[in-house]
Amino acid sequence: MSDLDQHLAHLSAAEEFFNFFGLPFEQSVLNVNRLHILKRFNQYLRQQGRGEALDSEARVEHYRQLLQRAYADFLRSTPAQEKVFKVFQDAEGKSISLDTLKASLREAKDKQPCL
Repeated sequence: MSDLDQHLAHLSAAEEFFNFFGLPFEQSVLNVNRLHILKRFNQYLRQQGRGEALDSEARVEHYRQLLQRAYADFLRSTPAQEKVFKVFQDAEGKSISLDTLKASLREAKDKQPCL
């Protein structure tokens, strides 16, 4: 594990990542999207590579750009649109109205045997 990866392994809050890379951020954006941004950042690292062949400065810049890109995704979009987490991927195109939910609960209650 590189020194950069070791250092990043000790960071936990999204703010710590942004401060480490010297990236500006809106607290309100991180408050709502922090897990989505960090997950997307990790996806970009897997897709683009971790820059093992780069020198340390270029590697930090590579990571910085990918985190900035992940953040930008959620400035112009929403977690539901970006579908970073499985729950959003599974819910694609599906919606359940409150009336439908109530009706299904009534049907289930009617089918229960009376004791």
